[in-house]
Amino acid sequence: MTSDFADALASGPLVLDGGLSNELEAAGHDLGDALWSARLLAEDPEALTRAHLAYFEAGAEVAITATYQATFEGFARRGVGPERAAELLALGVESAREAARRARAGRPGRRLWVAASAGPYGAMLADGSEYRGRYGLGAGELERFHRPRLEALAAARPDVLALETVPDTEEAAALLRAVRGLGVPAWLSYTVAGERTRAGQPLEEAFAQAADAAEVVAVGVNCCAPEDVSGAVETAARVTGKPVVAYPNSGETWDAGSRGWRGRSSFAAERVRDWRDHGARLVGGCCRVGPQTIASIARTLSGG
Repeated sequence: MTSDFADALASGPLVLDGGLSNELEAAGHDLGDALWSARLLAEDPEALTRAHLAYFEAGAEVAITATYQATFEGFARRGVGPERAAELLALGVESAREAARRARAGRPGRRLWVAASAGPYGAMLADGSEYRGRYGLGAGELERFHRPRLEALAAARPDVLALETVPDTEEAAALLRAVRGLGVPAWLSYTVAGERTRAGQPLEEAFAQAADAAEVVAVGVNCCAPEDVSGAVETAARVTGKPVVAYPNSGETWDAGSRGWRGRSSFAAERVRDWRDHGARLVGGCCRVGPQTIASIARTLSGG
């Protein structure tokens, strides 16, 4: 699949944003419910635009929308019908687009991109199971879960779909089928532990699934420990021949029971040189990685 976004990837690394939730929480928003940052799609979309703008101003070139945990099923539990849910999914894309417009106001001609986030089935469950996978559902059931949301996001015309934090190969296969024919390129990124997916499959096997998927313009990892990125990037590039996406979390560990982070950050912007040298073309951060770190990544990738 050819697109402006795919062409941009071919010309050199692009800087992704960081954790949207930590930027929103720093602004005083309580995200302690099952919808996470997606609750603000209905309650305060301007807050999402401001958070995206903070990352663009820090040097990010790609904003990932607040739709990771936004699903028709999750909204239905709040009494939100499918028509309104589709509007909220589209609003996630528009909030990021508005941030890009504001960021370009002071720098006309700056190229900025919007990636529409689609998290795994486990994100809808909001119980931490996206870090385990193996939900007890078949690939067909997972495809039927993902397809309507991907259709709604694609209709909003993002530059790319971010199929992210995928814990196992079975869900990846379902997503690869669900994204077919939508007319929007996608990246596929696993959450990993060491040299395996969170569900325990070898990364060579996991990445190989996307090697021949025309819709997939990049593969890689996100929401994993920074220490696990280099090996995964090398494997992804070698197995698929595609550009690689890498945006780990801070190195802290999410405790689903207490709904909080434990441990200390191990993210160092200097690591991105190694990721780039092994094939990473989309580089940023996930949970607990803020604008200051993204600014450091941008300087590092630009040679500053």
